Amino acid sequence: MGKRDDKIAQYITVAKELKLNLSDELINKVTVGLGPSIYKKDSETVSCTQSSELDTVKKNFLQKKLGLELSEEEMNTAIKKVCEAMGKSNRNKYRALFYALLAQEFNKESIYT
Repeated sequence: MGKRDDKIAQYITVAKELKLNLSDELINKVTVGLGPSIYKKDSETVSCTQSSELDTVKKNFLQKKLGLELSEEEMNTAIKKVCEAMGKSNRNKYRALFYALLAQEFNKESIYT
């Protein structure tokens, strides 16, 4: 198995441990879509307490990637829901899982097919 396969296996395991109810296929596709960012510790995870990080999630993922036109409040609510689903004390909120949950939240999994 290659590095990417190892990461995908890790994310699938974590998703099951956290009971996130994500399909292995979606995790795989989101991970592939993130490219080399999954190999850098800082960009591999999402910080729910860093406003600049959450702005990046809103602009680059929700608006650009998923093509959503939502109010700031709607985006914040969805992000907060995902942060809570992944666990407030969990320091490793992997971006692949975070994005997969957001895609699922807005029924946009099809963007990865």
